[in-house]
Amino acid sequence: MKKFSTLLLLGLVSLNLSAQKMTKDKKAVVASVEKHKENLIKISDSIWALAETAFEESISSELLADYAEENGMTVTRGVADIPTAFIATYGSGSPVISVLGEFDALPGLSQNTVPTKDPRIEGEPGHGCGHNMFGAASLGAAIAIKEQIEAGNIKGTVKFFGTPAEEKFFGKVWMVEAGLWDDVDVNVSWHPSAEIEADVQSGLALVDFMIEFYGQAAHASSDPWNGRSASDALELYTTGINYYREHIKPTSRIHYHIQDGGQVVNVVPDYARLWVRVRDPKRDVMLPTFERVKAMAEGAAIMANVDYKYSLISGIYETLVNREGGKIMQNNLELLGPITYTDEEITYGKAIQEATGKPQVGMDGEVHPLKETEKLPGGGSTDVGDVSWNVPNINLGVTVAPKGTPWHSWAVVACGGMSIGHKGMIYASKAMGMTMLDLFDDPKLVEKVKEEYKTRKGDVKYEAMIDGPPPIPGK
Repeated sequence: MKKFSTLLLLGLVSLNLSAQKMTKDKKAVVASVEKHKENLIKISDSIWALAETAFEESISSELLADYAEENGMTVTRGVADIPTAFIATYGSGSPVISVLGEFDALPGLSQNTVPTKDPRIEGEPGHGCGHNMFGAASLGAAIAIKEQIEAGNIKGTVKFFGTPAEEKFFGKVWMVEAGLWDDVDVNVSWHPSAEIEADVQSGLALVDFMIEFYGQAAHASSDPWNGRSASDALELYTTGINYYREHIKPTSRIHYHIQDGGQVVNVVPDYARLWVRVRDPKRDVMLPTFERVKAMAEGAAIMANVDYKYSLISGIYETLVNREGGKIMQNNLELLGPITYTDEEITYGKAIQEATGKPQVGMDGEVHPLKETEKLPGGGSTDVGDVSWNVPNINLGVTVAPKGTPWHSWAVVACGGMSIGHKGMIYASKAMGMTMLDLFDDPKLVEKVKEEYKTRKGDVKYEAMIDGPPPIPGK
């Protein structure tokens, strides 16, 4: 009995300490997100249904920009010569804390909110990376901070960046090059995930480029000797890439997508095109591999006796980790506690796991401890990396899908338009808002985050990997 009483007392003390840490202003941030909750969900669900792809997210962008404007933020549209990019601002002076919002979908992932593969519209796009929730949650955090500035509880400037085309062209690179983060002290971001964690892992640097081959058309049967096949060059090129894979570092990746290999079988094709991507956790490792892969195109063109053209699409940096920022975020996750799920949501999650061949363990709504930063991370890439090399970045992952869910798949889309996704989105909004509040409240925290950023960046000079304006469709 005495042991039970002691444990109970310790539990009450622990709860009391947590309550003390959840300050009046943090409670106000949480209350603000709750107040806007239904509208944020409506915006997210509308963007989910629209499923607009890179640089074509016109309505999705407007939904977010309009709501920011309705809530008293000043909106500047079409920044960095990108029609769907915008900035929503409120306040004045320092510190300047920004938050990122994405909203582009992926091609071919249309899906209903059911736990088996069932496209809403066959072949159409879908939010297989949860960006419909990304932008809405971040805007909720920005508005919560705006209300705190407006109430006189904190001073400074909050900025929400509407950032398009992360999935395909990496729109933030053009926004960074335009200097949009030059006056920002700290940036906050999040990404939908299958677990809750203050994200202190990096990603992979990459470069995207297009190779086009130009030959001479001819009849494939009566006079093929008069033809020079662009598709021969393409096949020779991809063969060279595939043999080269043995001789690159295990951390590196090479992908390609054949976009045009000829139109009909009885014509020697005079044109072929493929999109190539090279990645590595370290940009200085990725660049030499990229140069070698790029040079192979000339060799393939020589062998096939055709001409070729190289075009840079864009390239991005690995993410610069900030553990000091991660600690601030981690504290707020622990204050918020886990996400709880209904029996119906757990059943839904397990059905998705069954449909995708994963262990049927359900949802992971627990708050995970701050992990050690991996020296050589795997996984994907993001143009948040480019932001992180220009301003300190604090990142977050929040559960919006069951454990083991294949990302960039119908399974994520199936969760992003229903309650599992909604819960994760609102949770992320609160966590980011609370973290931003800490930065506004304590200049010492801002300085710690900035000092780590300077140390990790060292003497590296950021150079945007773009060549010309953003590839806006129709321009």
